[in-house]
Amino acid sequence: MHVLITGANRGIGKAMLDQYRAAGADVTGTQRGIGGLATMDVTDPASVTALATSMADTAIDLLVCNAGVYADKGQLLDDGYPHQMWADGFATNVTGAFLTVQAFLPHLRRAKAGKIAIIASQMGSNTRAPGGSYIYRASKAAALNLGRNLATDLKAEGISVGIYHPGWVRTDMGGAAAEISVEESATGLIARFAALSPANTGCFETWDGQQHPY
Repeated sequence: MHVLITGANRGIGKAMLDQYRAAGADVTGTQRGIGGLATMDVTDPASVTALATSMADTAIDLLVCNAGVYADKGQLLDDGYPHQMWADGFATNVTGAFLTVQAFLPHLRRAKAGKIAIIASQMGSNTRAPGGSYIYRASKAAALNLGRNLATDLKAEGISVGIYHPGWVRTDMGGAAAEISVEESATGLIARFAALSPANTGCFETWDGQQHPY
């Protein structure tokens, strides 16, 4: 089994990478800068293409689109949320996920039953609108919509797509007061990915297996 995880140098991504490796899976983790993982910046099409080309003969069983940013926490409605922050947020959380899926579709097709997992958030659900965090909420809503439509287009090819809320996790993004650890989130998400199939493709689920309203 070969797993590709974007944004795997820290947080939930690193925890998933560590758990997959401990279980004996073949894992490629990516990060934006130079380090111990494969270099890939999801906001740079050339970077995404370069990694996909270097893995041209690899069959990928599971692609986890985990790379994400939350730069607008604490921004004020009256004078916050600058234009570039919107552009950067969507470039990572939405366009980056799409470009990654697009570039690695040939690799997923080589697998017998390829899977795509998009890490979104319940903050993107239409059922939750407490205000604030406009960029993050809007981008995660778009990521949810992206996953749903990919599920429709790829179902005939046997490629399943799931969208997941990782929980409120104690990371740099989630903060120290969050409810669960990265290890708990990773363990739950990995179980969700294992259960993903053509029967439930297009699902939006929480890390602990609950169906989440769109």
